[in-house]
Amino acid sequence: MQHRNSYTEIEDFLADESFQLWVCFKDDQQQWEEWTLENPSRAKLVEEARLWLLAMKTPECDLSSEAIQNALEATWMKIETKEENKNAVVQPVIKLWKNQWFRNVAAILVIGLLSGWFYSQHLADKNSALSYNELINENDEGLVEQTNNSDKPQIITLSDGSSVLLQPNSKLSYPKIFVGNERKVYLSGEGFFEISKNPQKPFFVFANEIVTKVVGTSFKIKAYANQPNIEVVVRTGKVKVRSNHLIANSKDELIVLLPNQALRFVRKNLVFNKITDITQDESLSHSTSTIEQLGFEFTDIPVAQIFKTIEQAYLVKIDFPQEKLKDCYLTTSLGDQPLPEKLKIICKSLGNNSSYEMNGNQIIIISDGCN
Repeated sequence: MQHRNSYTEIEDFLADESFQLWVCFKDDQQQWEEWTLENPSRAKLVEEARLWLLAMKTPECDLSSEAIQNALEATWMKIETKEENKNAVVQPVIKLWKNQWFRNVAAILVIGLLSGWFYSQHLADKNSALSYNELINENDEGLVEQTNNSDKPQIITLSDGSSVLLQPNSKLSYPKIFVGNERKVYLSGEGFFEISKNPQKPFFVFANEIVTKVVGTSFKIKAYANQPNIEVVVRTGKVKVRSNHLIANSKDELIVLLPNQALRFVRKNLVFNKITDITQDESLSHSTSTIEQLGFEFTDIPVAQIFKTIEQAYLVKIDFPQEKLKDCYLTTSLGDQPLPEKLKIICKSLGNNSSYEMNGNQIIIISDGCN
């Protein structure tokens, strides 16, 4: 809020989105009215900027032509003053301004140009951007919303056995039970997905302007509302990404990603940038999480070490009977399995009625030892 104290020109106010929202949509979350009252020396400048926005807002605006001309004239006089300090050859311009026809033409041209600018800066962005709430409203299923307000990732288990490692400041909406021939979830923020295989029932992740489709694989999506890009990074399997059809002027383009490939979607101009080797992209390589780095191929490895690897990958806590399992070794491949499936495979391999219980990030292994 303090940055507006440095505004000295109308252009400063016109470029401020919160000022646009206040003037054109009566949205005063940034307390512009209060700030104006507290800064009476800025009131005239605020009013001039407000008149400019109202003049180019809508054709049905009831702003008088006299008010528009007064605002134009005040701005023009500022320009003249600046030019006088630089060069005395401003008299022809002043004479032109005194001509009524010239003032009318100038008003039409300036308002037309500013209207185009305002549309490109504000309305065009509204048309091209999709919010998490808009996507949720398009869904007529009863959705459960999980929000991670903590400072650590949280594991979410879906009804089909898929798992999502949801990062802080992120949320995921999903149905309690997937029905029909599709599985759909909605993401705002960042999540690492491990999808249970079901070719007859594809899995869709809706994240702002993009839709990611898989049938069984592991991948990461980073889609924060306040960031300029959306990223999809594939760890295993194959992923298909396209624009959401709800976007105005969306392109009918489908991008296929394989392991260690990524996609960066530039939200401003709706452009897909495919990255065929994530190790060559500095930003992606630095943001790789533990779960993306660790392998899950085990050959004659103590089960205690396998549990430790899972704890590191998913940031969960696993309690197990250490004494009963101290001599148990496993050979197994868990690389392309959701967390519940990993635990199920381990318990089945141990035998002796081994099972697990999972409550959020806490996992309990029940076992009498290995076969």
